[in-house]
Amino acid sequence: MPAGQDGVGRRPLPLEGVRVLDFSQVMMGPCCTQMLGDYGADVIKIERAEGGDLSRWSVGEDPDGGNNPVFSSLNRNKRSIAVNLKAEEDREAVLRLVETADVVVNNFRPGVMERMGFGYARLQAINPRIVYAVGTGYGLEGPYVDRGGQDVLAQAMSGVMHRRADPSLPLSVYPTALADYAAGMHLVQGILLALLQREKTGRGQQVAVSLFNSMLAMQMQEAAAWMMRGQDLNWAAMPLCGVFETTDGAIVMVGAFKKNPLQDICRALGLEDLSADPRYADLEQQKRHRPELQEIFRNSFRGNSTEHWLARLGEVDILSAPVKSLPDALDDPQTACNEMIVELPPSAGGPVRLVASPIDMSDAPFRVRHAPPKLGEHTEEILAENRREAAA
Repeated sequence: MPAGQDGVGRRPLPLEGVRVLDFSQVMMGPCCTQMLGDYGADVIKIERAEGGDLSRWSVGEDPDGGNNPVFSSLNRNKRSIAVNLKAEEDREAVLRLVETADVVVNNFRPGVMERMGFGYARLQAINPRIVYAVGTGYGLEGPYVDRGGQDVLAQAMSGVMHRRADPSLPLSVYPTALADYAAGMHLVQGILLALLQREKTGRGQQVAVSLFNSMLAMQMQEAAAWMMRGQDLNWAAMPLCGVFETTDGAIVMVGAFKKNPLQDICRALGLEDLSADPRYADLEQQKRHRPELQEIFRNSFRGNSTEHWLARLGEVDILSAPVKSLPDALDDPQTACNEMIVELPPSAGGPVRLVASPIDMSDAPFRVRHAPPKLGEHTEEILAENRREAAA
C-alpha cells in the first residue's frame, strides 16, 4: 500500500483534532498511540533528550540507529519532541502542551509520572477535560504495584505460559509480544470510551490497563470453565486438532464444529472410520485416547505433501491451513490483497516497509501522515505551535 497523502478532497479521519501527549516507550504504549495517530490524532511523542524511547537503542546496532525497524514499527504518524524533564523550562513547556491536549499516555511504573510532576491530579487541575491513560505491569495498586512489568513476565504470571497443548512439552516464552499488544489495544479502547463519555459529561478521566489484566482477559473462556465447572479448557489439546508434519512442511488441522468430524478426517486421510471404534466414539473417549489418535494422524500426514492434504481436508470441510513462516506470510497474496504492508521513502538504512493497520474503515482509510520521527525532529515546530496557541 502506498503511504497516503494529505491533500485536496481527502476524507477527514475520525480522530482529527484530538491531541495526544505520548510519554510512553517500548511497545504497550507506543502501539496504542500509533493506532490513535493512524486515524488522525496529533500524537506528540515526548522523549528524553538523551536517548529517547528505549526501543530506539535497545535492539542492537542498526544502520538507522534510533530509527531501527523495531522503533519504526511502533511510531509512525507521530511527532517527536526531545526534552529534559529535570529542567524547569522544559517541564513548563510540556505543562503548557497539557493545556491544549486531549489525551496523555504513559506506561511507567505507578508513581513515576507523579515524581516527574505529571501525575493525574496535577494535569487534571490544569485541564479538566484531559483523558489520562496509564499502562502498567500489574495495576495501580496491590501487592505487585512496585514490580517492573514486562510482556514475558505477564505471560508467566497470568497462567498463559503454563498452558501447553501437551504437558510433556517444556515451558517456553511465546515469541510474539502478546501481552504488550493486547494491553496496548485495550488502552486504545479505554481512551476512545473516555473521549465518548467526555462528549456527554465535559470531563476527562483516568483510564488504566495492565499487562496482567489483559492476559487474564484473553483467557476469559478458560477462566470461566475453571471457576464455574473446575474444568481445564485447553483448545490446543483438543483430540482432533493439531499440527502435523508433511513431506514438505507442516499443516494445522481443526476437527470441530461438525457432528462427526473424526469420520470426515478419516475419509480425507484414507483411513477406516475410527468413529465406529468404541475408543473414539465420542469426544470424551477421543480425549482419553488423544495420544493414539494423534499418532495415527501424524503417521498419515507424513505420507504426502501439504498441498495434497489441504485439498483432501477441504473436500470434507475440515478446517486446515499450512504452517507458514513470517516471511512467507508477508509474501502471501492475501496480505497484498488486504493492503497490510505500507512502504515509506527509503531511509539511510534502506527500505522502510511496515505492517499497516488491521482496521479497514470504508470512509476513513488508513494512511501515513508522518514517517517514524527522528529523536526531537519536531521540537521547534511543536513549541512554536504552542506559543502561537497560547497567544491566540
